[in-house]
Amino acid sequence: MSGAPTNLGAHMLADAIARFHDLKSMGDRAMGQVDDATFFAASDAEANSIALVVKHVAGNLHSRWRSFLVEDGEKPDRDRDAEFEHGEADTREALVARWDEGWAILFAELGALGGDDLLRIVTIRHEPHTVVQCIHRQLTHYGYHVGQIVLLARAARGPEWISLSIPRRQSGTFNAAMKDRFSG
Repeated sequence: MSGAPTNLGAHMLADAIARFHDLKSMGDRAMGQVDDATFFAASDAEANSIALVVKHVAGNLHSRWRSFLVEDGEKPDRDRDAEFEHGEADTREALVARWDEGWAILFAELGALGGDDLLRIVTIRHEPHTVVQCIHRQLTHYGYHVGQIVLLARAARGPEWISLSIPRRQSGTFNAAMKDRFSG
């Protein structure tokens, strides 16, 4: 690794931001492989479609990260229950735009932090968390939901799915390329 980090807080923050970018990218690439019918399809009346998962994550992003250092992460204007119901205004374009806006809020808020901010206290539903705990909580939460998006998209695409990571039967080739890249 070139230029080893010298500040643990700054390193942790930069890595968390990179992992959030990875999650957003994975969700975007999975959604990009499905048509509108699949985006809104649910296996039964109680199951979430990709659209509802996107709506929920977007709602969570807006609530958790907007002014997160000074306001509780569960904003009074959030209607979490409605995030799991399809409304008339919930077009694919509107939901993806809200998803993008939510991620932009997260990246702006985290981008404004320094490593020394990681032990500051923030609240989510009045429960105190350090910024580190908040970041880890949201990384796991978004990872869970992006995984749902990927699974639903993958199942719908079947053999036409384009892998979002190392394609099957190509691990050896990938590992060799990584060795070449990092063994200088």
